[in-house]
Amino acid sequence: MPEKKVKIPFPTPSGPPRDGYQVGVAESTEKWSEVTLLDGTILRIKPNVIGAVRIEGEYTPDGNPAYLLQAQPTVTITSSPESLRRGQKDSKIN
Repeated sequence: MPEKKVKIPFPTPSGPPRDGYQVGVAESTEKWSEVTLLDGTILRIKPNVIGAVRIEGEYTPDGNPAYLLQAQPTVTITSSPESLRRGQKDSKIN
């Protein structure tokens, strides 16, 4: 897929739009992260990268081109305390 020139808000949405180039994703191997909340709930989170935009004229401190990722998170609940579940006695969520 040839790169397509696009305008993006960078570095903030209120700043002037910058030129960038859409870059397709050839392969993606996202890993799951596991987060334990203070209420005892365990979440599994994984970003699903669907595209990237290389920002023209922007580079990381070590000289690599800067990218803006287009991603959708996937979140699953691995476990939660019985007291937080629907239909349980003294439940906080109905």
